[in-house]
Amino acid sequence: MTSHEKTVKVGMADMDYCLAPNGIGTSGLGSCVAIIIYPANGAVAALAHVMLPEASIRRSDDFKRAKYADTAVPLLLETVHRFGPFRKAMLRAKIAGGANMFKRLSTVDPMMKIGERNIEAAKQALEEANIPIMTDVTGGNEGRSVLFSLKDQSLSVRTIQGGTKFY
Repeated sequence: MTSHEKTVKVGMADMDYCLAPNGIGTSGLGSCVAIIIYPANGAVAALAHVMLPEASIRRSDDFKRAKYADTAVPLLLETVHRFGPFRKAMLRAKIAGGANMFKRLSTVDPMMKIGERNIEAAKQALEEANIPIMTDVTGGNEGRSVLFSLKDQSLSVRTIQGGTKFY
């Protein structure tokens, strides 16, 4: 992976963007999923740290669009489009996370399969938006940290057991 000028850090249930030649990343992806949308020319990237699959399950008026996969993807698209009139055919996505962090509980209660549900919702939202997934590093049972570089459009994924891998 090429080095970049600056790294924008995205917190849990939040969203941010970076412009070339910078990078963007997030840490603490257990059952959460990072969704990154960027145009093929690498001018801008937007990342959401998604905690839950759909906004319809929220229990309060505290609504953050980046927290839910179904509302994060449109938010990411709006953000990317602020920096250029990118045709849909130019847009790409990378996703990571969605680990099964509640293995014992998920065998008793399917609602605790949060990682799986987040992955499914992220993929569905991207499919509905006609955004192809170029990299998919999801599932398993390990937490992850990710860093996306606009310089070479690579995604580095770090786990405690597996170290850092580049996609």
